[in-house]
Amino acid sequence: MDLRYTKEELAFRDEVRAFFKTALPTDIRRKCELGQRLSKDEMKRWVRILYEKGWATPAWHKDWGGTGWDAVKQYIYKEEMHTSPVPEPISFNVNMIGPVLIAFGTEEQKKHFLPKIASLEYWFCQGFSEPGAGSDLAALRTSAVRDGDYYVINGQKLWTSTAHHAEWCFCLVRTDPAAKKQQGISYLLFDMKTPGITIRPIITLDGNHETNEMFLDNVRVPVANLVGVENKGWDYAKFLLGHERSGIARVGVSKFRVRRARELARKIMVGEHSLADEPRFRERVAAIEVELKALEMTQMRVIAESMKSHSDKPDPKTSILKIKGSELQQAAAELLMEVAAYDALECDYNFLRGFTTTTEADHDWALTTAPNAYFARHVSIVGGSNEIQHNIVAKAILGL
Repeated sequence: MDLRYTKEELAFRDEVRAFFKTALPTDIRRKCELGQRLSKDEMKRWVRILYEKGWATPAWHKDWGGTGWDAVKQYIYKEEMHTSPVPEPISFNVNMIGPVLIAFGTEEQKKHFLPKIASLEYWFCQGFSEPGAGSDLAALRTSAVRDGDYYVINGQKLWTSTAHHAEWCFCLVRTDPAAKKQQGISYLLFDMKTPGITIRPIITLDGNHETNEMFLDNVRVPVANLVGVENKGWDYAKFLLGHERSGIARVGVSKFRVRRARELARKIMVGEHSLADEPRFRERVAAIEVELKALEMTQMRVIAESMKSHSDKPDPKTSILKIKGSELQQAAAELLMEVAAYDALECDYNFLRGFTTTTEADHDWALTTAPNAYFARHVSIVGGSNEIQHNIVAKAILGL
């Protein structure tokens, strides 16, 4: 199996790299390099640039705004996005609700929602997890009762990321309480301005407002917003999770962090030489880079096998990518924090959110390293916790 890029693929990589270098606004690029959070307006501005280029939704079917790129070009595109770095479009839109609507939505739903999802005119959030129904999502209790041309929703959702930004939500609700856990669940879309929705922020360990509690009190949703067939929502959720885990190794994210750590370490003097020349630091960097190369080769093998088989079914090997990818993202984030050393102890949440700006000479780049290392802890949970992924590997690959 030859995993080297062809001349055409290398030319495509150069095209993507050049576009990201020139198209990303300077103020947004600076925030990405410093590890600062983007505002809603900044994210929408960047996605609009991608949308006008035709690159906002590369994995979608071409009839609905996709690029027609094969899996290798899609991988190159995402790799360059992460290593540049430039902001990645909202996963809830691009990798979740978009593919679900393309596969199961009505023609009216596709025509109305897909262009607005691709351009981020509609920012979607995901109403899945609940108190007592996280890893065991099928235990959800939020109910939707049919009332004429509407469903009336009551319940609570938890860890609803970006709900405070979102215009719309895709939500799992129980429409048949008498059915077994995985049955009787439906998939609904609703406008976040609908009366009866209350959002309460959850401030996480990194000091940022990323996720929320969402309370639903007699929220009336048109039956026309039902995706697919009533009580078949669990099937659509499983389909969604297969798309959510595509590219989940995020090798480029870890590559950028390691490169950034090495660059910053050259500026930090330890006696008569830089931190970058310290044997222990070089050993640590080399160890992460070796594992990153192994992960990258595994990712390419999975892509090559998927192109050869032409199968749309999720490959259980993506669980390996998820486990190792999340571990290396965390290791690279911790490496950056260690480079910052005592400067990482300082905490400026206004700087993290991009409300204040400074220069590299002030060493304020260090102020984001600890929050971002804390935030990286969540990647071993999202997309299916690593404990669950180990079970998938044991059963589907090892046959245990």
